[in-house]
Amino acid sequence: MTNGERAAEPAGRMQGSTVVVTGGARGIGAACARLLVADGASVVVADVLGEEGRALAAELGPRASYSELDVTSEDAWQRTVRDAEATYGAVTGLVNNAGVVHVDPIEKLAEADFRRVVDVNQVGVFLGMKSVIPAMKRAGTGSIVNISSIGGIIAFSNILGYTASKWAVRGMTKTAAQELGPFGIRVNSVHPGVITTEMTQESDRSQGMVDKQPLARQGTGTEIAQLVRFLLSDESSFSTGSEFVADGGYTTH
Repeated sequence: MTNGERAAEPAGRMQGSTVVVTGGARGIGAACARLLVADGASVVVADVLGEEGRALAAELGPRASYSELDVTSEDAWQRTVRDAEATYGAVTGLVNNAGVVHVDPIEKLAEADFRRVVDVNQVGVFLGMKSVIPAMKRAGTGSIVNISSIGGIIAFSNILGYTASKWAVRGMTKTAAQELGPFGIRVNSVHPGVITTEMTQESDRSQGMVDKQPLARQGTGTEIAQLVRFLLSDESSFSTGSEFVADGGYTTH
């Protein structure tokens, strides 16, 4: 190798892709951002956590950037997608990962708290899908991965808003898959069980759930990110409108 020459960057399975990851500053979102950049994608780390989001983007290098995104704002979504296209080219991937939970029994659950969870977890997914569709149509291809939960397949007490919103994401995914398939856009949902994140660390029920699993441990963000990468890549080219569960076997009971 002569002076001034550089070794070519190895081409990963996500080479040439531009992916927006919401809730990308930490947890599952950050794990997705790291894996996708390592595999050749350009990634927009979209979050309301500015300090953490900017730090992660800086860590990941020139193929990552931070976008301040409140997923409940359609204007913010349009700006994020527009900026992503201007910076990296056509947006071909979306990971709708941003989510919140509020714990209270139904009789004590405030309407405002219920609506906030639904706004972030359900309306945010709707706005995300709506906002990337024109870009993906222009690209002629796309893959949307909506992060639901096993709480979108079975029910849990004291988290009514979370359960309602995650079931909704499951159904919205199937409707979107029907509408968007003719345009070469695939839509799937991922349903994690107990994953080591800031959210589960704050939950008292996590260990009790893990004890009931055939694989009696918490999952990792990287394990979910690997599933997300599969669904974003051409390796899953015949999969759409489907739900993919990664829960250590919890839902086998």
